Amino acid sequence: MAEPPRERTAREELALHLVPPLAAGLIRALRATCRLRFHGLEHVLPFWREDRRYVHVFWHAHLLLMVYGYRGPGLAFLISRSFDGELISRTVERFGYHPVRGSSSRGSVMGMRAIFRAYREGRDVGFTPDGPRGPARVVQPGCVAAARHLGIPVIPLALAASRAWRLPSWDRFVVPKPFSRVLFAYGEPVPIPRETSVEEGCERVREALVAVESFAEAHAADPAVGVPFPGDR
Repeated sequence: MAEPPRERTAREELALHLVPPLAAGLIRALRATCRLRFHGLEHVLPFWREDRRYVHVFWHAHLLLMVYGYRGPGLAFLISRSFDGELISRTVERFGYHPVRGSSSRGSVMGMRAIFRAYREGRDVGFTPDGPRGPARVVQPGCVAAARHLGIPVIPLALAASRAWRLPSWDRFVVPKPFSRVLFAYGEPVPIPRETSVEEGCERVREALVAVESFAEAHAADPAVGVPFPGDR
C-alpha cells in the first residue's frame, strides 16, 4: 500500500503560493528582453496544423525558457512528484501546460497512465528525458516507452543563447542573459517502432538531442539562422 503524502510545512505552503507566480513573472520578463528565433519549424508545424500527436523532448538544462518552445494544441508534460516538481508544475500551468506527476522511478506507472490519458484527450506529451536528477544527457526510458506504446514519433528540441549563465547544478542549467539571442532548434521526428528495443530507442533520442543542441549552440549568435515564430511580433 502506498504511503500517504507527507504533510507540507508552513514554509513549503508559503513557497507554493509565492514561488510559481514570481517564477512565471521572471520568465516572462526575461523573454521580453530576448530575441527568440526558431530553426527546424518544418519538422513540428505540420503536427500542430494537421492535428497529429508526437512526443516533445528536451534536456532538463534547457527548461527555463522552454515554455516558449511549444505552440501546439496542448502539452501534457511529465514532471517529478517531488516538492520541486510541484513548484515547476504550478509555474508551467501559468503558460497553458498540463503537468502530469510522475517519474522514471517512483510513481512512473501512475504518471504514464496519465500521459496516455492526456494523449487520448488530444494532447501532445512531453518529457525531460534526463530529469529530474540526471545523469545529465542520459535518456531515461519514459519517452521511448510512450512513443512505442502510442505509435507516435519523438521530436527533439534544444535551445542555446548567444550569452548565458550556466548554473553549478548537476545539469549545468542554462539561464540566458537579458538581451541575448535565443535559438530554438527542432530536429526531425524520430520514429520508435514497437519492435525497437528500449536501449536502441533511448540511443536514437539521445543522438537526436545532442545534434540539435550542438546546432543551437553553434548558431545561437547568428541573426541569419532561424526565424521568428509565425504570428509573433
